[in-house]
Amino acid sequence: MSAPAPVEVTARAGEPIRPRAFSSKNLVATITAGYIPLLVATLIVALPLLWMVLSSFKTAPEIITTDIKLLPKSLNLDSYGTAMTAVPFGRFFLNSTIVTVVGALIKVSLAIMTAYALVFVRFPFKNVLFILILVALMVPSQVSILPNYVLIAGMGGKNTLWGIILPGLGTAFGTFLLRQHFMTLPGSILEAAEIDGAGHWKRLWQIVVPISGPSIATVALVTIVSEWNDYIWPLIITDRPELMTLPVGLTLLQNSEGGGANWPILMAGAVLVIIPVLVVFAMLQRYIVAGLTQGSTAN
Repeated sequence: MSAPAPVEVTARAGEPIRPRAFSSKNLVATITAGYIPLLVATLIVALPLLWMVLSSFKTAPEIITTDIKLLPKSLNLDSYGTAMTAVPFGRFFLNSTIVTVVGALIKVSLAIMTAYALVFVRFPFKNVLFILILVALMVPSQVSILPNYVLIAGMGGKNTLWGIILPGLGTAFGTFLLRQHFMTLPGSILEAAEIDGAGHWKRLWQIVVPISGPSIATVALVTIVSEWNDYIWPLIITDRPELMTLPVGLTLLQNSEGGGANWPILMAGAVLVIIPVLVVFAMLQRYIVAGLTQGSTAN
């Protein structure tokens, strides 16, 4: 009598049977739950930017029409020249550069030092201070506009660059992200440096900062973008064209060009405003995922 044929084992005990990688069920699930939401989100973000760039090369009749066309008839660069000459665009660019560079540098430095103190320095009520930082992270910045205006105007900071920079020097987000990352650093490295006689200042800038590059770059990128694109506060604290930043300068450009009727010029001005941010993002984007991942867990 012959032995029965062995039964083929298709799955291990206790494990669900998974569909093949290229099965119809798996492909449908991947497209429905993955590619379609990703495509919709990309279109929502990219289409307005694409329309803005293409409109900057069009003429006014091509935009103000019921016969909508995506591509311009020709690459008309006159709008860019008009946008740069109708208002002191160079002065706006210089003001934005000063505000962004100085503000971001101080902001990131304060976030690094504050996060280091919250993790590695012992002092009373440290946890209470961190809770207050979390509260500040949840409060909208618009709430503090009126108190900041009263304070800065009383200090003589109206229509000054330092008046634009000063109220935004604290960053709750940067402090929180860096604190979470610093908590994941191996304590043995800092203990060895302390045994060798390194103080807090040396440990911070020669050990902690060099090994925290991705997280610091992430905070720097977020800070630079927010400083460059800030509109409400510079609009309130300045009313002189020679002290306006680029986002506020777009409002002046709109008023000087017929209250927004000349859309190609406004679109060209908007493109010129976002180009520096895109350049900075392209330089630092590889650090974003790594930086956010490093700060996501703590020991």
